[in-house]
Amino acid sequence: MSNSKNIETQAIHAGRINDEQFGSLATPLYQTSTFIFDDAAQGASRFAGESEGYIYSRLGNPTTRQLENRVAAMEGMEDAAATATGMGAVSGALLANLQAGDHLISSKAVYGCSYALMSHMLTKFGIEVTFVDMTVPENVEKAIQKNTKIIFLESPINPNLVVLDLEKIAAIAKKHHIISIVDNTFLTPVLQQPAKFGVDIVVHSATKYLNGHGDVVAGIICGSKEMIGEIKMTALKDIGATMSPHDAWLILRGIKTLPIRMERHCNNAQRVAEYLEQHDKIDRVYYPGLPSHEGHKFIGTQMKAAGGVIAFEIKGDLKDGENFINKTELFSIAVSLGDAESLIQHPASMTHSPYSQEERLEAGISDSLIRVSIGLENVEDIIADLDNALSAF
Repeated sequence: MSNSKNIETQAIHAGRINDEQFGSLATPLYQTSTFIFDDAAQGASRFAGESEGYIYSRLGNPTTRQLENRVAAMEGMEDAAATATGMGAVSGALLANLQAGDHLISSKAVYGCSYALMSHMLTKFGIEVTFVDMTVPENVEKAIQKNTKIIFLESPINPNLVVLDLEKIAAIAKKHHIISIVDNTFLTPVLQQPAKFGVDIVVHSATKYLNGHGDVVAGIICGSKEMIGEIKMTALKDIGATMSPHDAWLILRGIKTLPIRMERHCNNAQRVAEYLEQHDKIDRVYYPGLPSHEGHKFIGTQMKAAGGVIAFEIKGDLKDGENFINKTELFSIAVSLGDAESLIQHPASMTHSPYSQEERLEAGISDSLIRVSIGLENVEDIIADLDNALSAF
């Protein structure tokens, strides 16, 4: 059954470790830093890569390995590496494949810390970065240089939900022998599997929907066995951004309900987006589930559904936006997304504050933009809370 291609079954069974000694149904938690060798020869053999087995939890752990196998199966990819944070996944995938003198192309709008890593940190070490508008795939090809090694993108893009054509961009990358990396955090493998469209590496902030309960900070990188092996034995091993077994255990518990949760997140978000679009105090709603959204054409082909995140611009200034956020009661004012609770935040001053104001505007992130992560509450209660807050200014 663990070989099933149906994602609902994979979320529960893929990569499962059979506890032959005690028969535990739940995944055993191997909360250990190191592993005992039978003798010195076995230890030497494992360090030399001549025999399989665990050495030290930074290099691998049975609980973490089960999570890696499960997410890889759900993404339809060969292997995965679990990381300490979502940014550990982004930085691990980039650092293992870049060196001084290389060139990276990124979508113009990305998560704020991904942007900071690429525009501020990588450039310190002689890596050139170009941010382009990938809604026109030809822009990607025009930006390619002889030293271009990676094309990095999010789809939908955080925070304004722009949807990019994965198949066209991945084809451009393959044509030029460039590695393509997609951040699939917003949709998860339940709603989108970038590997089907030719993408080489998929990263997730497992903090978000994969875990789904707001009690873990973690990341996942998926790719070929060769690529994941290289990432594990270089960037992750030596920098140390690897996941703890306890966090892996919590995510494994959360991921079992991921398909069910995503269905509820999507259904609630669709209703909320439709409500916001008709409200006279809302200037614009960004949600691919709406026919008015440019990315709506990808629903049913690239994406199964639009996800649980909505962005919108209110009619008013920055102060009006603050007042609106402060008036919500059901919503928690917090960054992150994918939790059972509905969350609300202001990208310009919070998640995307690493951008300068000019850079934010260039990326389509206005001061009046609000981002909400729609939770699992009753949708009528969510809409009522938004309605009360909007009526207050």
